[in-house]
Amino acid sequence: MKKRLLLSTILSLSVAFPALAANPQPGEELSDNQVYTYRILDAIKSMDPQISTDVEGSDVLRSLFEGLYNEDGDGNLVPAVALSHDLSEDKLVYTFHLRPESKWSNGDPVTANDFVYSWQRLADPATASEYAWYLELGHVKNAADIIAGTTPVDQLGVKAIDDHTFEVTLDAPVPYFPKMLTHTSVFPINKAVVDKFGADWTKPENMVGNGAYTLKEHTLGEKVVMVRNPAYWDDAHTVITEINAVTINDENVALTRYDAGELDQTDVPTGQYPSLKEARPDEASSTPYSCSYTYVINLTEKGNPALQDVNVRKALSYAVDRQILVDKVLQAGQAPAYNWTHFAVNGFAMPEIDYAKWTQEDRDAKAAELLTAAGFGADNPLKIQLNYNTSEGHKKIAEAIAAMWKQKLGVELTLNNMEWKVHTDKMQAQDFEMGRYAWCGDYNEASTYLGLFTTTSGNNNGKYSNAEYDKLLDESSTAADPNVNYTAAEQLLANDMPMIPIYHYTKVRMNKTDIRGLPMNNVQQTWYAKDLYRVKQ
Repeated sequence: MKKRLLLSTILSLSVAFPALAANPQPGEELSDNQVYTYRILDAIKSMDPQISTDVEGSDVLRSLFEGLYNEDGDGNLVPAVALSHDLSEDKLVYTFHLRPESKWSNGDPVTANDFVYSWQRLADPATASEYAWYLELGHVKNAADIIAGTTPVDQLGVKAIDDHTFEVTLDAPVPYFPKMLTHTSVFPINKAVVDKFGADWTKPENMVGNGAYTLKEHTLGEKVVMVRNPAYWDDAHTVITEINAVTINDENVALTRYDAGELDQTDVPTGQYPSLKEARPDEASSTPYSCSYTYVINLTEKGNPALQDVNVRKALSYAVDRQILVDKVLQAGQAPAYNWTHFAVNGFAMPEIDYAKWTQEDRDAKAAELLTAAGFGADNPLKIQLNYNTSEGHKKIAEAIAAMWKQKLGVELTLNNMEWKVHTDKMQAQDFEMGRYAWCGDYNEASTYLGLFTTTSGNNNGKYSNAEYDKLLDESSTAADPNVNYTAAEQLLANDMPMIPIYHYTKVRMNKTDIRGLPMNNVQQTWYAKDLYRVKQ
């Protein structure tokens, strides 16, 4: 027996108006120019949905591919390839009813078998996806054993009932499972294209996607160009004709190019939000953004031996004056972070972390005490190397923290700046001592943060491992109140300090005033180019 869950919000939106594409309002006249150009910080490492790991890559992939569900401007689920789903009485079997008009850019139909193939590919150890653990986090049946290499990939809990019915079986109820399905790692890809071109399938001349746009050009570290896909099921309601994502490492250069009319959106340079908001209130904005900024510590034998001491890690964390960073360096509404999960995550109860309640003077005193007890001082200064990717903001934060540690603890911090791909490759290979990192929620629930530090997480670059922590996260999915587990997990992170939480993000942007359709109320800041349009001014 299956209980039909009518996703009323989804169905009403899809019937009432074209919620999944641009929706010009009465009185708005469309511009003749429907090209959208925005700045990205770093090179897009991969155009493969099962391989990509970065936020900017996901922004691009949401235009080239489409999963079961999308998000609207408020973060609610809306239909994409799936129109709706049923859920079994035991809450273990999801049956997704796929949109029959969904097609690949070559005109072939998108079927349930495409999802079966793609999800199996994600779990397959041969793919070596850093996001394989995402299926395990979602409790997809047999995912953990397949990832571990002890069970064949065809035993994953996914099945094509027919071309337009996709069934997923879990090994435990996961109330937020549908929310997880907007992530790019579970988007479908075309098996025939992958089989034909191998690793080259993501090149513009080879790629076949099912999104609103197709890949016209990708020059690594320079730009990505996408154009309308006439085979997309809702192309008739798509307005933007071309999207250009331009890589500009320097945020000040990006602002100059924005002011010159070369960009329609860019990030506000660190520390400049107050002046830009005063001068151009209609363009500058700051809204909560579900991302947390941190310094991850390498806990493997390849890391700095001194950082294996938890008291050394705590000393470094305590000595960071987060209030100065958000008030004097960042200046755009960011919040000091003493825990990992972003404060604005839906339903999350902020834990009471003890050192968060101390004065900074008390934190500094405790930091000095701990570092001295660990054997470090004026005659034996602690020496650390910090890796960070190219960004003026990352540099300013690193320099401020280096000064804090030097002044308060005598720590000698060496700053190693490198471009994004090199930085992330080193972190994934545990070739670092301490690394600047940030995590943006894959869905609006606390497990998207806390799951990262489980032992099996593919993004646990510092290789933190705590059996009690793993158990808390595993049991949280079936707990009556998962916040009890989440609070305990956050406390373990504060006790073990495998990373130094620094601040919780806001999305700080400059947007041209003729652009419509960007989400301002979605804490995930998930956006789709097909929802955008330009108006005449």
